[in-house]
Amino acid sequence: MTGSNTGDWFGMGARGAGQSGPGAGLWDAVEQLRGMFEQKVGAPRMARGDVRAAVLALLAEKPMHGYQIIHEIEERSDGAWKPSPGSVYPTLQLLADEGLISAEESAGRKTYSLTDAGRAEAAAAEDRSAPWETSGAGRDARHGELPKAGMKLAQATAQVARGGSPEQARQAVEVLDEARRKIYSILAQD
Repeated sequence: MTGSNTGDWFGMGARGAGQSGPGAGLWDAVEQLRGMFEQKVGAPRMARGDVRAAVLALLAEKPMHGYQIIHEIEERSDGAWKPSPGSVYPTLQLLADEGLISAEESAGRKTYSLTDAGRAEAAAAEDRSAPWETSGAGRDARHGELPKAGMKLAQATAQVARGGSPEQARQAVEVLDEARRKIYSILAQD
């Protein structure tokens, strides 16, 4: 970096992002890193039986409509699992076809509740953990918190590269170098 314009080193001099020139490789690396984290941060895909078990567990507590079920699962999994309407509503229909739940329509919304057979099935599963509790995805920092933190760091770095002064960019490089050293020291600990 000595003897170069820090803005140019970040590939953001007069050329702008995505252009060739000194530092364009770093800018591309930051964007690639951000892209990698964004791909890995998405909610985990749960097994079909997990949606069924989650719906039965929630309806054992109280009647709910479909979006309440989706919201409750997301909330109880701390955001690690948010089933899509395309998985919840077919599951509700299947449970209704099996006679385990019934639906009552009010104000244009269907509220689902367990039938006697549904309560018996939910009671039989009480000794098992709810699917949002057994899912390690999102609770393990390697699969949830760490990629999100890395993505936020890459976004902040890109923001400095786009709009920061040469001095701010130099300071950001120092912070990033220190963070990298500290992260490697974590791995060195035993």
